[in-house]
Amino acid sequence: MMVTDGHSARTYQEVVAAVADTPGWLSALAAHLPALGLLVLLLLLAWTGWTGWRQHTPRGVGALLVLAGTVLAYGLSEALKLVVDQGRPCRAFGELTIWEHCPPVGDLSFPSNHSTVAGALATGLVLLAPRLALVAVPTAVVVAAMRVVAGVHYPHDVLAGLLLGATITAALLVALAPRNRTDGGRYWV
Repeated sequence: MMVTDGHSARTYQEVVAAVADTPGWLSALAAHLPALGLLVLLLLLAWTGWTGWRQHTPRGVGALLVLAGTVLAYGLSEALKLVVDQGRPCRAFGELTIWEHCPPVGDLSFPSNHSTVAGALATGLVLLAPRLALVAVPTAVVVAAMRVVAGVHYPHDVLAGLLLGATITAALLVALAPRNRTDGGRYWV
């Protein structure tokens, strides 16, 4: 299935056209932002988990649950791709200049795996260490947005990915995370 009309398709075309004249060196550098963003989120999670283990708080186990939720969300994202069977926008609008090579035919678009992983990690960080929200949330948004800017995803692909990752991780943490009960309530930090 190819999406060629609707708000998401129009937004994709506008964004890709707006950045088409970006110098090659800048677009090549910016195309690496999603991978860098995911690395930042993983390092923050590792730091949060490490400090949780050292301080004997639920954040240590919570970090492992966030990793499990991220893997589960990624697997569900891959399964959804097979069900939805939506082609990449760079195939639907082949005349547009994009920052990355268009993935091969059969590499489906909906939902975005990068965005799913970013949403899962950022949500876990927000729940485990709320003070990291100022870094985690914008980083996840940049990861998702850059997949559209790079020309390989529609906006609805990245929004669905962010929501899928966030939902799975939040549900897993709420259902399985250990709680400190010093004041009758639970807390993460």
